[in-house]
Amino acid sequence: MKRNRPLSTIKSAWLLATFTALASTPVFADTANFGKLALSPGFESTKGTIAGYTGGSYSLSAISNRDRNRNVCIGYGDPKPDHILILEKDFSRLKIQVDTGGNDTTLVIQGPDNSIVRCGDDTGRNKDASIIDSTWKAGTYRVWVGTFKPGERRNYTLTVQEQG
Repeated sequence: MKRNRPLSTIKSAWLLATFTALASTPVFADTANFGKLALSPGFESTKGTIAGYTGGSYSLSAISNRDRNRNVCIGYGDPKPDHILILEKDFSRLKIQVDTGGNDTTLVIQGPDNSIVRCGDDTGRNKDASIIDSTWKAGTYRVWVGTFKPGERRNYTLTVQEQG
């Protein structure tokens, strides 16, 4: 019996480490704090708008330090995505814009598989974040809207626009 104790201790430690790693990983399920947008090419502008608010102390750089274009991923938000964006078909170019009325926000978008990440910060002279990018494949994207201070609450509108 004594020989099995070290093995059971190792198994218990491995299970504890696995559970801890899973518990500290952000939730990548298809659930979101503020709902889903499902869009196809040619969608009406009203279909591409959704509201929410920032908050949380999860570092969004834990999702990725840099995006596919080498932009820095920054800010704090909730581990659970704020929105789920479902693109029902491929889009050649999209603009995704946060509007808080000029507060400093960040944007992280992951999907349609976990390897593609897009990050945004200030938009020109406006401190609200945006992402304008091409080659958006059909699929499910997770969207986080963040701020530079952990726990800071800002009401916002998120707008998705098809670009020509």
